[in-house]
Amino acid sequence: MGMRWPGFRKVRGQVCKRLRRRCVELGLADLIAYRAYLEGHPEEWAVLDGLTHVTISRFDRDRRVFACLQREVLPVLARAVGARGAGAVEVWSAGCASGEEPYTLSMIWDLCLAGDFPGVRLRILATDVDELVLARARRACYGAASLRELPHEWKAEAFVERDGSYHVTGRVREAVRIERHDIRSRPPRGRFELVMCRNLAFTYFDRDGQRAAAEALAGALCPGGALVIGKHEALPADVVGFEPWNAALRIYRRA
Repeated sequence: MGMRWPGFRKVRGQVCKRLRRRCVELGLADLIAYRAYLEGHPEEWAVLDGLTHVTISRFDRDRRVFACLQREVLPVLARAVGARGAGAVEVWSAGCASGEEPYTLSMIWDLCLAGDFPGVRLRILATDVDELVLARARRACYGAASLRELPHEWKAEAFVERDGSYHVTGRVREAVRIERHDIRSRPPRGRFELVMCRNLAFTYFDRDGQRAAAEALAGALCPGGALVIGKHEALPADVVGFEPWNAALRIYRRA
């Protein structure tokens, strides 16, 4: 399947629980029986692929990364966009899960940076392969636990609370477009100033899959654009086209 066992070390319980549930649905005794079932039913591989999707997300996850984006990366990109008269910083949030990452970026822009760049907007394409988490992202409705790392004033500015849930509102929500996309396929059309691909390709894919993903992401970025990967991830050593922007935070510049 093009995946690597170490990537699932911390989340194997979540995936194994799904596999056991699938065995019950199919009336199979155990995973040995499921492996035999896969051999006789090729269409089941697509189901198994869906069972391996890991959807851990929350607002402002890895705060130091978002602080660097706010303080340094997004202003540099916005100035470059303004200089060429493009009008919008185009962002791709790949593997967005239930939407917390793209909405956090939108809050940073709307609440902290938009006033400094009056002629520039932030447009975010948020994608994931899992339709269930995309449905949650489209609803933009979250429990209090998902917001626990956000500054209090951001909660007041960007959310409306109803019946114990928090709904993203206004310009923060409008800046985010949500679509289904598999990172293993051709990148979305267009070029991006910023691509977020955290805790996805460079955690779960094998070496060939990581290399293919890195090359595709490089092709989707504008020269000088930024790529952000997970804090415990690394780009394949033989991939060219990137230089460190902030190596400690795994932020790279498209050379």
